[in-house]
Amino acid sequence: MNPVEAHYDRNAEREWERLERHRTEFAVTCRVLSEILPSPPGKILDIGGGPGRYTIYLTQQGYHVQLIDVSRRCLDVAIDKSVAEGVYLPTPIQGNALSLPDREPDAHEDYAGLFDAVLLMGPLYHLLDEADRLTAITEAYRVLRPGGLIFAAFLTRFAPLRDIAIHSPAWIRDYPDRFIQLLETGHNPAHEDSTFPESYFAHPDEIEPLMARAGFRMDLLQGCEGLVAGHEDLVNSIDGELWSEWVEVNYRVGREPSMRGASDHLLYVGSKPVPPPHEE
Repeated sequence: MNPVEAHYDRNAEREWERLERHRTEFAVTCRVLSEILPSPPGKILDIGGGPGRYTIYLTQQGYHVQLIDVSRRCLDVAIDKSVAEGVYLPTPIQGNALSLPDREPDAHEDYAGLFDAVLLMGPLYHLLDEADRLTAITEAYRVLRPGGLIFAAFLTRFAPLRDIAIHSPAWIRDYPDRFIQLLETGHNPAHEDSTFPESYFAHPDEIEPLMARAGFRMDLLQGCEGLVAGHEDLVNSIDGELWSEWVEVNYRVGREPSMRGASDHLLYVGSKPVPPPHEE
């Protein structure tokens, strides 16, 4: 078992709970989804969706969502949570973002050009090689219909360093080589003490060119935490109208290009171009 699969098998419940702790990220992402997605019904492929937070949310909005993830335990949690919510999900698929299925398991439809939207919000965190990241994005492109949308999430280059500053500032002295590697390349290969193994942290400037190489056209790049990355606990604890006001603030500020490196997660939204009409 690879270290990424093992990590999520061990932490499937914690991964479900993560978006309760990081409510701003979830709320802003859902705001973008509701703004950009066409009205339901529609077919969505959630690649690397873990325990199904977004799969269940979008199914509740009326979409048909197929979940794929490398972790069998995360898929089991997704089934349990969907049953508890009274939500029907198509049978989740254990699979890899680098090689998506050719056909839909239940309906036996060809995957190529089948989906109205693809979520790729997880796999790009764990692909150290650029060639693999491009492969995952190209696979997402393959299964989208012309005009279909991709929502691809990236962890930013400076996110782990903010976390280190908050929780273990001596780490940069204890592991200087790993610190320099992380800062200069974004690479965090698996180590015995890794809490997030085989992880990759993207520089904001590399995202649009990478997606364009796969054929996508960018619609927007959203910082999911807006102003509060690294100091969100108090904001995430509030409710009611004040919470809604802070979601709006972080949604708006997250569109500001100068803030891209200050967010922990960047959400790229792009589309697969529609071929020009055939001229006879």
